[in-house]
Parts: sequence; C-alpha cells; structure tokens
Amino acid sequence: MRSGKQASQSEAGASMAAGARLEVMRRRVRLSRLAVWTAVAAGPIALGLALTSTPAVVEAATPTKPPTVRSAAALADPAGYAQLFVSAWLRSSADAPASAQARLAHSMAPDVDLPDPVFDAQSKPASVTAVRSAHRADDAWSVTVAAQYADGRLRNYAVPVVADRAGSSFTVTGAPAVVAGPARARAPKSPYGVSVGEGALSSAVGEFLSAYLTGAGGIDRYLAPGVELSALSPAPYRAVIVQQVLTVEQVTAEEQVPSEGTTVRILARVQARDEDGRWPLAYEIELTARSGRWDVAALESGTVHKGGRP
Repeated sequence: MRSGKQASQSEAGASMAAGARLEVMRRRVRLSRLAVWTAVAAGPIALGLALTSTPAVVEAATPTKPPTVRSAAALADPAGYAQLFVSAWLRSSADAPASAQARLAHSMAPDVDLPDPVFDAQSKPASVTAVRSAHRADDAWSVTVAAQYADGRLRNYAVPVVADRAGSSFTVTGAPAVVAGPARARAPKSPYGVSVGEGALSSAVGEFLSAYLTGAGGIDRYLAPGVELSALSPAPYRAVIVQQVLTVEQVTAEEQVPSEGTTVRILARVQARDEDGRWPLAYEIELTARSGRWDVAALESGTVHKGGRP
C-alpha cells in the first residue's frame, strides 16, 4: 500500500515538474515576443539584437522531423495501364506498324520495339491480366502481367512503368521481360472449424441461398430487420444444394429454438446448377436468432480471419 502511494506521489511529482518546464518555456516565448516588439519600437539596431537572442526558444518549439508525405506518383498503381500495353504489344507486329494494336502499343511505349511473329502464328493470348505491382521508386513501377494462351501456356511479363508527379499519366519505359509469376502464398488456416449438422441453422442457410441464387420466393423474408440486400437478377441458377455448413463459434446448431440474439458466422459450401453444369460455390454469412428462427444479418465477402471480421 505504501509503495503504491509512493509511486503515485512520484508520478504526481513528475507531472508537476513537466508542467513547470512547460510554463517556463511559455514565459520565454512571451518574453521573446515582447523583446521583439520593444526592439521594433526602439529601432533597427535593437531589432537585430532581439532577433539574435530568440532562436534557441524557437528551435526548441519546432519539430525536428517533418512528416512523411508520399507523392501522387507513389500512390498511383499503373497495373491497368501495363495490362493494356501487354495486350496490345502481344497482338501487334513489326510488319504491320499501322495496325490498331501496333499504334496503341507505340503510343503507350514510344521507345519499345514491336514483336516480329512469323506469318500466321498462333501466338495471340486468350487473356491478359495484371497480377502484381511493385513500387520501385518515387515514380517508377514494375508490373507483372500474365498472358494465358488457348493451348494452356502461361507467360508472365514484367513491365517497367513510370508515373508523372500527379500520378495521372503513365509511360512504359522498356521492353517487357519474361519472368516467373508470383509464387503461391501459404493460406492461413480457415477459422471455420465447427461442422453443423442438420437442424434449424442448416435449413435457414439452405432456404436463403436457394432464394438468393434461384429467385424462388424472394430473399426479404430471410433477412434480419434493417438489413438490405439486393437479389440477383436475373437469377443465375435453377437449383442449389447445400453440401456443408461450418461455423466459427461453438453453437448448438441443432437446437430448434435458438436463444434470442444469438449471432453466428457460417461458411456454406453449395453446389449450384444451371443448364451448363454444376458449380461449386462458397458463401460467408452472419445470422442472428430472432423469435425462434435464424435471420440473415450479413452476406460477407472475403475470409473472416480468426478474432475479427473482414
């Protein structure tokens, strides 16, 4: 008890000392300002003497480290620009510099040569996608663009791009380089580790997703009060089968009448069917118990990480 009182007294003493030092500094600033105005009234020589006597106080009050401000060029991401360039560049030819693709590629990279494919070569990509952007310097970027071909080949091109100081204009500064694509990252363990059997929760999830994906019966009757969610229109599927329901929390999922206000987050793995086939889909949903039933409180996107929401 005595040690706690001593600690409190020492803290109070430290606070008083800090306050005293602050008051001394304020007095010095006030006295310095008074000296300057007095010197102005007295004449140029006195003013010069007053100014030479005040820098120490001003320096003490001025921060020594200015805040870091990133330029607009550093905040800009030229991924889309690089993707468009690679698409045009791969579809152009040095033998046809007046073609639309060649002119587009040249306008985006004036100093880059066009490729020279053999006649009637099947080298045009089926799709081109930017997969990674790396900021190299204040205005320099390297964007990795993946080109996928109809025969299954995949090539990754690193494209050097610079941005103007405003971050609104870009230029490709060199020819693309064929590189290895981004490595696959190790995914964190899914927080959904509790399997839910048949019961009120699984039934509510299945009915909601069936209405959401097929348009059967509408979705409003499955939503919690105040929740707004637009239905898919037109409905993309004709049937939905729930294959698995997992939760983050330990809940009595089989309980027919859940406790009022109980909230649970689930991951539902479903199989959706249309005229073109069967499609495995997954949905993260938050549900709340109300009046003896489960209502949908949120249709979440992305993965919910352990200990928090997305």
